Amino acid sequence: MSATTTHAAPAPLSGATLWLAAGALAAGNFIAVLDTTIANVSVPNIAGGLGVAANQGTWVITSYAVAEAITVPLTGWLAARFGTVRLFVTSMLLFGLFSMLCGMSSSLEMLLTCRVLQGLAGGPLMPLSQTLLQQIFPKEKQSTAIGLWSMTTLVAPVLGPLLGGVLCDQVSWPWIFHINVPIALICSYIAWQMLKRHESAIQRSRIDSIGLALLVVWVAALQLMLDEGKNHDWFASNEIVTLAIVAVIGFAAFLIWELTERNPVVNLRVFRHRGYWVSVLTISLAFGSFFGATVLTPQWLQSYMGYTATDAGIAQAISGILSVLAAPLVAQLTTRMDPRPLVFMGVMWLGAVTLFRSFATTDISFVQVALPLFFQGLGMPFFFVPLIGLAMSSVEEHEMAAAAGLMNFLRTMSGAIATSLVTTAWEDKAKYYHDMLTGLSDAGGEAVHSMGTVFGTEPARNLLNYLVDSQSIMLSTNEVFWISGLSFVVAACVVWLAPRPTRVADTSNVH
Repeated sequence: MSATTTHAAPAPLSGATLWLAAGALAAGNFIAVLDTTIANVSVPNIAGGLGVAANQGTWVITSYAVAEAITVPLTGWLAARFGTVRLFVTSMLLFGLFSMLCGMSSSLEMLLTCRVLQGLAGGPLMPLSQTLLQQIFPKEKQSTAIGLWSMTTLVAPVLGPLLGGVLCDQVSWPWIFHINVPIALICSYIAWQMLKRHESAIQRSRIDSIGLALLVVWVAALQLMLDEGKNHDWFASNEIVTLAIVAVIGFAAFLIWELTERNPVVNLRVFRHRGYWVSVLTISLAFGSFFGATVLTPQWLQSYMGYTATDAGIAQAISGILSVLAAPLVAQLTTRMDPRPLVFMGVMWLGAVTLFRSFATTDISFVQVALPLFFQGLGMPFFFVPLIGLAMSSVEEHEMAAAAGLMNFLRTMSGAIATSLVTTAWEDKAKYYHDMLTGLSDAGGEAVHSMGTVFGTEPARNLLNYLVDSQSIMLSTNEVFWISGLSFVVAACVVWLAPRPTRVADTSNVH
């Protein structure tokens, strides 16, 4: 690896210039994180607008998450190859372009293609925004830089459902994507003008192209299998069997290649540290449970409980209030005590609230929906912040960047996989309970006959079917929440497999 250009480290910014540049960087991180959740409440509107089933609408969420996950581990190489500032500005412009194309999509195929490209462009924005924020702030204000980045990371997923709901109800679903365009244009211009002199040295380094290709192949095959399985009767379909074989062989080849490559695209050797792999397993289980339930809630509220997208977004957004308020306290506690009890308490709290939600009924009120979500937010920083510290304190200093990228990749992938599994289980269980309740409620047709004397046979049959539908969906929703709650409990217990950390990791440069 040889550098072709070198730069002396420029002085940090100050005054209005500093805050203007910081605002542009924070906004870049904000819209990238925002788009992981803004479509959650918009799935019914998107599906209806494009004339597809609601379960196909969830591909809008998973396609973005998978594409974003793939580019996060590549950010370091891309920044070294093209320059940190140049990569950030280019990513912002491409993110705006593909956001515009997402909003202009007239078919599901076009939307998913643009959504994948949007995710590929958005992946580098999160780590690069943090890196550049720390470069432009003076040493004595580094905590401000980290706090600004952390706040946008916490607030964006909270505002996503709310903003998505308001835009869908007041304008139309394409505006959940169009809203990114002016932000991307303005911020990319400001960032380039303010940060050109902070450009990093460019290095001519080789990329592990075979490892990258194998990564894309097995991840794409796995996600397609999970998304399409329910529509093709799973392994009764040759297409699903083929995708499964490709995913397994691709994953095995990826493992072998990455473990033997000198400069792998994903450094799997960090898994030799017990504290690290336990942390990754914990965050994957817990985040998958959390994200799956988060995707399911607005779909249930809008499709079967009569909520508007705005109301569903408000109910979901309430969960972020305590999360934001508790984050500074948790950050302080993480540096002063063993993080394992904090993680255990946070994840168990998330599990307890989710299990409590599994006893809902069809006459549940808005307050009864929103209140558990409000209290659930308290567990998020206790789970997320200490777990990153535990993972990073378990690896060697020179491995922290690679470990952080891999952890973020697996966290994002777990959310995408959980979304597919949850929506599939939700629909399958609803069908199961519908068949069971139909047999229990009117096996001989007496109910339809007696109701038909008042309403007519066809209206009576429709009314009974509606009642059975609503109850079967409620039972299915409760069962998914129950399974998610148990997954949280398992994740909380797993964290105790990690050894007590012997040092506190400096995660200020970890994305």
